[in-house]
Amino acid sequence: MSDEEVQRVTNALDEVERIADPEARVRAKSQIMAAQVLRNKEWAQERKELIVQLWNGGNGLSYRQIADRLGIKLSTVQDVFRGYTGSGTVRPKATPKESQ
Repeated sequence: MSDEEVQRVTNALDEVERIADPEARVRAKSQIMAAQVLRNKEWAQERKELIVQLWNGGNGLSYRQIADRLGIKLSTVQDVFRGYTGSGTVRPKATPKESQ
């Protein structure tokens, strides 16, 4: 998807926000939100697969390079390898290293 295509989607969403009738606006937003929920799992899986492919078992790009290349946060890349798939606000606590 080109930047132009992303901009078209953004413009369409902006148009929904400008719907004058509050009920019609909320109905439209609800329809869009419901449709997106169905896509999120598939989109996240595709992103995960590409991250792993770009890392290539440590023989490819670094985590930071992957994040920069895909335009995502470094923590998102790290979460893929930690197996974390939550919402982003509640991450599992790091386990403290045992004393030796």
